[in-house]
Amino acid sequence: MLTRNRVQMASATVALVGLTSLQVQAQEVTGTIDVTMTLTEACSINGSTDTEGLDFGALDFGTQTTLFDQADSEVESGGGAIEVLCSPGTEPAVAITGGANDGAGGAAGTHAMTNGTSFIPYSLYTDAARTNELGLNTPTTLAGEPDGINPQTLELYGRAFGQEGLTAGDYADTLNVVLTF
Repeated sequence: MLTRNRVQMASATVALVGLTSLQVQAQEVTGTIDVTMTLTEACSINGSTDTEGLDFGALDFGTQTTLFDQADSEVESGGGAIEVLCSPGTEPAVAITGGANDGAGGAAGTHAMTNGTSFIPYSLYTDAARTNELGLNTPTTLAGEPDGINPQTLELYGRAFGQEGLTAGDYADTLNVVLTF
């Protein structure tokens, strides 16, 4: 049997352990995490933010006879004008920096389509009346202020000029386009 001293000693030990466990408290360590992000100005063309190899659309003059005088067309990009969406504070401008056959095919027109032997000159314009010609390497600013929400549109119009001696066939050209902002 336990003696009274042993019971008291056991009780004291239990009490001491209890007091010790009451004195051990959870500790906290506090600090911070730095969170950062850098945004740069950006633009997208027809929903793409790629920076090279973009398809700005097509200028299709359709089917004409070899005796046509002139034919008009408009750059189509998936059902409408080229859409440019830029972040606020940017100043987007588009320039045609050259085509595969520039200057070939006669005096009329800046650019030219070819079938490999003949050339059809054509020019680009920024208005449907085709009075504001878009020259080579001439940046055209877009109407309105970029807000990062509503796309600005760029409408380009073309006029091809017929000439004597054209041979039948498929004619083509590729224009290089640069968007700066």
